[in-house]
Amino acid sequence: MVQTVIFHNGLRKLLISISWVPVLMTFNEHVCNVAKIEGSSMRPTLNPNDLTHTDWVLLWKFGAKNAETLKNNDVILFKAPSNPKKVYCKRVKGVQYDSVKTRHPYPKEIVHIPRNHLWVEGDNVYHSIDSNNFGPISTGLVLGKAVRVIWPPSRWNADLNSSTGRGDIGVNGLDV
Repeated sequence: MVQTVIFHNGLRKLLISISWVPVLMTFNEHVCNVAKIEGSSMRPTLNPNDLTHTDWVLLWKFGAKNAETLKNNDVILFKAPSNPKKVYCKRVKGVQYDSVKTRHPYPKEIVHIPRNHLWVEGDNVYHSIDSNNFGPISTGLVLGKAVRVIWPPSRWNADLNSSTGRGDIGVNGLDV
């Protein structure tokens, strides 16, 4: 009798635990997740020294594909336009309807960002594959916005909002 009660209690707990799996999967897919940042294109903001550690960030996904929720200097992760299996981490430097000054190898000096697109660049501008290589990206490629470094603990106070990349990029209005 005691074994039957223990079995039923164990089975009940297992079923309750399993019922939470879809909830957790949905949360990770659409609300929040953790992402590993690799490479040096966002240095010194992220991965300031590849030899000692790799940064892990809290990735906010809820509403990340909405063009109105993304703004200049947000750090985002997105699928590479030419290879959806590859993920890039870059800083937003222009949002829909902005005009931005480009750099080599982009073929035009100034580009106008279309609706639901972003101009993205790495903070380490000379070691970054970004919009200067492939142009504006669709907001549909965005996976999420990096909001906080969560690992290593020594980087918890890292400010992701302060851009260390190009400061001369915006040309909206008459400041060309």
